Amino acid sequence: MGRPEILFPLFAEVETLPGVGARTAKAFAGLSLDRLRDVLFHLPTSGIDRSRRATVRGVQPPAHVTVEVTVGLHAPPSRPGGPYRIQVRDAEAELQLVWFRTPAERLRALMPAGARRVVSGKLDHFDGVAQIVHPDHVLPPEEATSLPPYEPVYPLAAGVTARQIARAAAAALERAPELPEWIDPALKAREGWPDWRAAVAAAHAPDGPAALSPGHPARQRLAYDELMAHQLTLALARAQRRRSAGRASQATGALQARVLAALDYAPTRAQTRAVQEIAADMGRPVRMNRLLQGDVGSGKTLVALMALLVAVEAGGQGVLMAPTEILARQHLASLAPLAEAAGVRLEILTGRDKGADRAARLAALAAGDIGILVGTHAVFQRDVVFADLRLAVIDEQHRFGVAQRMALGEKGVSDVLVMTATPIPRSLSLAQYGDMDVSVLDEKPPGRTPVTTALVSLERLAEVVDHLKRAVAEGRQAYWVCPLVEESEAVDLTAAEDRFRTLRAALGEGVCGLVHGQMPAAEKDAAMADFIAGRTRVLVATTVIEVGVNVPNASIMVVERAEIFGLAQLHQLRGRVGRGAAASTCLLVYRAPLTDSARRRLSVLRDSEDGFRIAEEDLALRGAGDLLGTAQSGLPRFRVADLERQAGLMALAQSDARKLLADDPTLTGPRGTAARVLLWLMEQDKAIRLLTVG
Repeated sequence: MGRPEILFPLFAEVETLPGVGARTAKAFAGLSLDRLRDVLFHLPTSGIDRSRRATVRGVQPPAHVTVEVTVGLHAPPSRPGGPYRIQVRDAEAELQLVWFRTPAERLRALMPAGARRVVSGKLDHFDGVAQIVHPDHVLPPEEATSLPPYEPVYPLAAGVTARQIARAAAAALERAPELPEWIDPALKAREGWPDWRAAVAAAHAPDGPAALSPGHPARQRLAYDELMAHQLTLALARAQRRRSAGRASQATGALQARVLAALDYAPTRAQTRAVQEIAADMGRPVRMNRLLQGDVGSGKTLVALMALLVAVEAGGQGVLMAPTEILARQHLASLAPLAEAAGVRLEILTGRDKGADRAARLAALAAGDIGILVGTHAVFQRDVVFADLRLAVIDEQHRFGVAQRMALGEKGVSDVLVMTATPIPRSLSLAQYGDMDVSVLDEKPPGRTPVTTALVSLERLAEVVDHLKRAVAEGRQAYWVCPLVEESEAVDLTAAEDRFRTLRAALGEGVCGLVHGQMPAAEKDAAMADFIAGRTRVLVATTVIEVGVNVPNASIMVVERAEIFGLAQLHQLRGRVGRGAAASTCLLVYRAPLTDSARRRLSVLRDSEDGFRIAEEDLALRGAGDLLGTAQSGLPRFRVADLERQAGLMALAQSDARKLLADDPTLTGPRGTAARVLLWLMEQDKAIRLLTVG
């Protein structure tokens, strides 16, 4: 089935619009405006009040004014490139119109002396004279009715004028069809949303600033359409996966009980709840696709182990994937004693394993002797074969792309549990993981000491080094994180190496270690191992230590140039300390003066340890793309919807999409058919394919 005929006009190229030739079309492409639908979804971001006034007297410049004037004297430039001035008078006041580099004959034709003209532009004072430089509009009074009282202002690119966009939008709207309604009628009535075509028309013809806000009914409706199409796609993917048979892995609880007996603390309620949700999912004959979201130090690793034990209890195997070798080895170290208590064989596989050792491990894996494998993406290699792989736990989701998740599917895995230590605001988590079920760890296990956070200006760096010297003498350990300032890793490297040298000079030989992204893996691991074992006291690092590193004796975290880090990243770094019994501190060293937003960001961190609150603040301060790093965030690019300001709409769209599919799984009823039109309109071809295969 192809694109519905009703949408053909919207997918016509922009060159089919009057006044858009090949050159304009090429300029439009700079704004990704290739077809009529793109032009219709390219909405104004602000507007200019063009309502007519009798006089400019009493107007506080700078301000946009529209006024009818009588043309007076022309004063051509006295030197080449100088201003061309025309004296004009409105009902009560004199003002000047000024042009630069505009042919005199053109201005004489436009503004003959004694004629009446309606002029609109930005009024300013220059040497006490009211003037408008290069007016936006100059029209005879009989033509001035074409001027809208409130003129929309569009985002522009090189070679594109506001007038071209406005004309293209008006022409595209004339061809836009009335589309069938895909929104639930009760919801539409409750929100007071217009029909689709009326909403597009209203969004392009705002009557004042209120019509530009995300809360305006026309804008809300168009944002909702976008979110709904996205959530429908995710819901279809989820339904498709649920139909493709998984395998039920029934927990006996025997191995889990041994681990619980070996712990010297009781799991939190949140951990127990998450383990129950996961075990229930794994016990069903449908594929599990669950996200485990937990703040720094909320005990995700224990939950992951319990889930892996469910796979082993059911007679299968589990794999825990970490993004880096350091993390994989650390998971191995923290899980080994617990796996031993449960009597389960646990092994590791990374890119560094070679030769006979690797071959023996692969043989044991294929024979089913290894119950749980910890690994990096080396696990994706062809020669890695499991006897009966039931569960894959993926640590730090955003480092693993969709392609790798699919490669795991080819290994025969039925259930997937994704863990993230980055608390993500609800709207974003729905945008990114809307196809998954979510378990949240919102409590911290007992015994984690709170971390004191302080802001320190770079001028006081010598005091920080002194503080460090005393702490090291007392047997404590510290991280010193260097900034990733430049785009080039070479410059970062120099910054880290310079800091390493100054600290070594201050603290003595053999006290400091260095870890950065450019090091060979073996050297990096050796430096980490020295720090974990306490052979070095201070670890100077770029942000490679951000995720998951666990050294209970480390109680000081210094982040240099903290103002250039994202909030979530700083929260992650701070989570590296406070893991032992010692009181811990995090020193955020900044370069003064701080911008308002940087000060606010650092203050939020100083005043709160709640990762979810910090993430919400981060979203408000930086926006969705920055928060997850748009390049690798997998976040959809929305043209109208604003994830920061319209978080509630995303949740609404998710529940609506899931309900629509529950009522009409094949989308063949009246509203389902309309929803198909929406999917085509929003170019969710993936979803259409899922419908046809389903």
